[in-house]
Amino acid sequence: MNVMMHRFRYVAVAMLLVVGVASCIKNDVPKPVVKLDILSFKAEGMAGEATIDATARTVAMTLEETTDIRKVNITELTFTEGATSNVTFPGVFDLRSPLYVVLSMYQDYEWTITAAQTIERYFRVDGQIGESVIDPINHVVTAYVPMDADLNAVNITDIKLGPKDISTYWPEPSTITSFEDSVRHITVTYHDDIEDMWTLCVVPTDVEVAFSSVDAWAKRIWLYAEGRSDTELGFKYRKAGDEEWIAIDDIEVNGGSFSACVEGLDTLTSYEVVAFSNDSTTEIVTVTTEDTFTLPNGGFEEWSIINNIVCPYAEGDAPFWGSGNDGAAMASTTLTEPTSDVRPGSTGVKAASLQSKKAAVMGIGKFAAGNIFLGEFGGLVGLDGLVNFGRPSTARPVALHGWVKYTCGTIDELGRVPAVRPDLKKGDNDEGQILIAVGNWTAEEYGGSAECPVVVNTKDESTYFDKNGKNVIGVGEMILTESTNGWLEFTLPLEYRSTSEVPTHMIIICSGSRFGDYFTGSTHSLMLVDDLELIY
Repeated sequence: MNVMMHRFRYVAVAMLLVVGVASCIKNDVPKPVVKLDILSFKAEGMAGEATIDATARTVAMTLEETTDIRKVNITELTFTEGATSNVTFPGVFDLRSPLYVVLSMYQDYEWTITAAQTIERYFRVDGQIGESVIDPINHVVTAYVPMDADLNAVNITDIKLGPKDISTYWPEPSTITSFEDSVRHITVTYHDDIEDMWTLCVVPTDVEVAFSSVDAWAKRIWLYAEGRSDTELGFKYRKAGDEEWIAIDDIEVNGGSFSACVEGLDTLTSYEVVAFSNDSTTEIVTVTTEDTFTLPNGGFEEWSIINNIVCPYAEGDAPFWGSGNDGAAMASTTLTEPTSDVRPGSTGVKAASLQSKKAAVMGIGKFAAGNIFLGEFGGLVGLDGLVNFGRPSTARPVALHGWVKYTCGTIDELGRVPAVRPDLKKGDNDEGQILIAVGNWTAEEYGGSAECPVVVNTKDESTYFDKNGKNVIGVGEMILTESTNGWLEFTLPLEYRSTSEVPTHMIIICSGSRFGDYFTGSTHSLMLVDDLELIY
């Protein structure tokens, strides 16, 4: 019996020791790090698509002006598989303030959803000078009229202070005619329960006509002015030193604001301009047109082979154009090279050939688009590439002219599905792309250099070039969805958000496979480009 008791004690002590030791063992195995992203987003009443920024972890949308921002119906929000969300979707949300969403798995990731909404507003009266000044925060709108205007007989010709089609006004605007005290009030009602009281001001001014902006480009001048809406409005110009004024025929008038563009001017030349409203004329404004910028090697006649890599510039010249050849060289492959198949009527003997291919390194294959662009190859991160886009230029061309010959293959490589084409699948037609943009990108903001400021990492979609980005001043894009019938001459216009902003850099991209950054496209797509030039 004693022997049995001793054995029991030994076993019990041993078990306690095991339990004690086990309780001291820490679970030091680290949890895996899984980045949790919002992958898709849809909501009713959006103007266009939402912008998903995986780096900043934000979803930004713009709402139609008739959408009730207090009751936004988010119909779809998908995120990384396996994650959970602290907010349930679909659902209706008040987006006057940001909506914060926490995605959780092994770690928590906070995302921010925001909505912006712009309501077009205007207030116009007979004989008004210029456009009204609108203060949407304090609900005040001011129209200016001549000093001799009868403030007891003001005629409101146009008014819109709330969302289109769903706003009502009290009192009826046509009954508001007396502004002897300069100020009247009107209530705008919409979404059934929103009532905004606006202050309407009509203020006399002794200014009959004035320039609001004069923007000189290389071969044209943009003119903007404000005058009396019930008068003849216009502009005149002349070369500095000339005596005779030249009237501008094509004037765009919007109430008391008017604008025009003078084309066909000489570069680096001083011009004088005036604006008039009937017999009233502004003082003479003198501006000087800019110089033009010519694309180096725009005909793609100069090529060289440096370190066994085909380069779109002559040996010894400063690189201006870049391509994906540096990365493809790892797989002993060339994507971009000269061809003797030149456009009709060319005085040159070479064009650029951009062939999309699947290149393999150590048995691992990656699809790569045939391309040529302003910038340089930035290196490899594993099998992913860094591309530095942009070259310094303050030029503001109105179009890119050139020639393209495109053989459109069907997609046989589907690396990732681009957000702009979620329906894309194998067997669909590939897409060729020609894009030009001017903007004020900085190396500090986009990770590049003063020479090539915009860095794109093919592994990080948040770095991909956004033609609608905040630093883009002017942009033009041509998408080719089928083969051309031989060589096609094109003129690709740029759309500018502003005529006064001066860019710092220019970006041009030509690609046989538009979604090459996603490793998606066709190995049978081939683009030839020749004689690219800027039109001013």
